[in-house]
Parts: sequence; C-alpha cells; structure tokens
Amino acid sequence: MKNVGAVESHRLGVLLEAALHREARLWKVPTFKSGCIQGTDISSSEHQEMILWLGAMSRMFHFCPETFALGVCTLNRLLSTVKAQPKYLKCIAFTSLVLAAKINEEDEVISSVKDLVVQSGCNFSTAEILRMERIILDKLHWDLYIATPVDFIHIFHALLVTDHPRLIPSVGFRSGVGWDPAAGPISLPAGPGHQKTPPDFHAVLWTRQVQHCMACHQLWQFKGSTLALAIITLELEVLTPDWFSVFTDLLKKAQIDSGEFIHCKEMVDEYLQGLEFSLPPNAVYIFDGTQIQDEEWDQSLRWSLRQARRGRGSREQGDCDEYYDGFRCLYNEEAGAGPEGNEAAFLQKNAAPCPPLHPPVN
Repeated sequence: MKNVGAVESHRLGVLLEAALHREARLWKVPTFKSGCIQGTDISSSEHQEMILWLGAMSRMFHFCPETFALGVCTLNRLLSTVKAQPKYLKCIAFTSLVLAAKINEEDEVISSVKDLVVQSGCNFSTAEILRMERIILDKLHWDLYIATPVDFIHIFHALLVTDHPRLIPSVGFRSGVGWDPAAGPISLPAGPGHQKTPPDFHAVLWTRQVQHCMACHQLWQFKGSTLALAIITLELEVLTPDWFSVFTDLLKKAQIDSGEFIHCKEMVDEYLQGLEFSLPPNAVYIFDGTQIQDEEWDQSLRWSLRQARRGRGSREQGDCDEYYDGFRCLYNEEAGAGPEGNEAAFLQKNAAPCPPLHPPVN
C-alpha cells in the first residue's frame, strides 16, 4: 500500500517545480529610477496607489485573492514591457484585473465589462477596455498565467500540511480560541467538543499579508516565491521552536538564494510592522457587519504574533506562557484576576475618548 503522505508530497513538489519554472520564465517588474518607473512619468506613489485601488475593486467585485494577485502581476509585466503614460495607468490596471478575472473566476461571478465599469465608477467605455485587452495580450504574447505570490502561499502551506502536520493546530486549544463553522474564530475554553481552527486558517492570514506586501514597490524586487516564503517563515518563528528545520526544507525545495531571502525577510518584517503603527489614534472606520468578526480576529492575531516576534530573542518557557496568556487577555478571559486585570482596567479607564460618530455621506 502506498504512503499517501509521500504521494501527496511528491505531487506538491512537482507542482512547486512547475510554478517556479513559470515564474523564472515570465516574472518581470518595472524598474524605478529617480522615483519613477524607468522611461515613464509614473511615480512609485502612483504605482502603489493603483495597486491599492485594484485591491478595493477586487473586493467590491468579490473576486478571489488569486485574481487580485494575477491582475497586479499582469499590470507590472506590462509596465516593465512598454512605456505607459500616467493618464492610461488606471485603464491598464482595470483591464489587467478584468483579464485576471476571466482566467480565475467562475462565469457566474463575473459581470459584463460594462457592468464592471459602472460599478467601479470609472468613465471608461467598453470599447476602450476591449482595445486595452488586445494591447495587453499582444504585448504579453497571450501568456498571462504566471505563478503569483498567492499561488506560492498555497503551495508552501500545502507542503507544511503534508510534511509537517504537527504545525497546523499551533493555535486553537492552547490560545483559548475555538472555531465556529458559522461564525468563524470565537473565544472558547479549551477542551473536548470544541473544534480547532480549520487547516487553511494560516493560509488565509498569510494571503492577506502577501496582498499588503504586493502594494509595496520596494518589495517587488523579490520574486513571488521569495516573498511568500519570507512571510511564512516570519510566522513559523512564532508558531514553533523547530522553525529552522522546517524553513530550510522549504528553502531547499524552492531553490531560493539564501542571501536574497534574508534581505527579503528583513524588509517584509519591517514593512508589516510599519503597517501596524501607521493608523492615527481614535480613527473611526465603518465595517461590513458580515465580516467584522473575521477582521477583528485577523488584527488581534497579527498583533499578538508580532508582539511575540519582537521578544523572540529568548525562547524560555516563561516567555511562551506569557505569549499565550496574551491571547486570553485579548478575549477578556480572566481579565479581572491578578495584576494583569488591574492594568487592563487602568488602561481602559484612562483611554482617550472616541470622537462622535457621524453617518457616512453618500
């Protein structure tokens, strides 16, 4: 009888090798010189703003993360191939996303080009989008499907599940967090009868992080495979004391230069930490109620993981206990007991008041 794990690991190895081959053949990004894409007047800030706009459009249209990633890769490949004018940048970006949707999304998910334009609030005509589609396809030789950073996140995650299954339930019972299939992550006491976080939970979190990184033009000097592995390694350092052996196994399979990887990992860590402190105090946001639980969980978990990483110099048991105690504090478990509870009450009492909320203006 065949070892199912070995067969699956071999299949994923072949899939990773094919993805690396496509990346090596098709990966291209624009070169920035004096703050602009070389040969054009498109600034790095305009480029970053356009990728953030693509992310907003992708969420509005309910496209999957793979579609957003492929749209950004298509945009970057075209900008590295032709000298585009800034006035055409939004049309190029929008058309890149439409082409990516035609490749990745189901037919029932995609509206007509005319409807997508109306929803986006742009003033393009359908004819302009179709002409731009033809230009992009011609310049990229009708070969759009490159392995994106999101694709590598899924492949590396699948390899972790197959080759190192002990890493998957690394949050759940120990953190006092359970998983409700209907509501998502919820606060539950650890014990029998409570379901652990789903196997793809970390892949979702890593996918969100890589989408943030794709908007940073400094990180586009690194291939998607390097970027994805850097994000995963940063979290493995927190999730398991045996992270180095797991990391070296993935690094060897991905055939990534160690010097380039270390440079990428340092930049990603700095960039993601910078995002956490970029929000103004007392900022007011309006959330989609259907996703608020998921968003709060994502922010809380990311904050806890980053805090733990900053203290990763010492790996003593006391540090681990303090880290998992932090999860209980996040969900108000045992908040009233001990000095930690008093400190939380003090901070709550002395917090700056939230400014009055105003209804959104349509």
